[in-house]
Amino acid sequence: MRTSVIALTLLLAGTAFAQTPAAPPTREAREARMMDNLTVLLDLTDAQRPQVQAALDAQHAQMKAAFDQAKASGVKPDMSQMKATHEQMEAGTLQKLTPILSATQLKKFQVLEQMEHDHFHHHGPPPGGAPPPAE
Repeated sequence: MRTSVIALTLLLAGTAFAQTPAAPPTREAREARMMDNLTVLLDLTDAQRPQVQAALDAQHAQMKAAFDQAKASGVKPDMSQMKATHEQMEAGTLQKLTPILSATQLKKFQVLEQMEHDHFHHHGPPPGGAPPPAE
């Protein structure tokens, strides 16, 4: 009986240990996966990949600096100013990518950016104004 209790305890402890969730991926891992996906979706060449990565890294650094500056000021940022700054940074990134990417690749990049924007900034009812009918 005692052996059965010990075996059951070990089995439950092993099961609990095995079900411990994995740690979320690091920021670097997420960015690497994102760049891998972008490479596939845009069909980037080996020469284009580091150039695109550099342009995106520059945009990220610029956004981080703007965020840090706004945070340090202690004043709540104006949403319209934040949106204008973000759009200006995106336009700068597109300008940097224009000589790197083909017209088709650039159009795909713009579509992906719009999809990301729609995904993260969608508020309100779905397009058309009304929710889908219940089934």
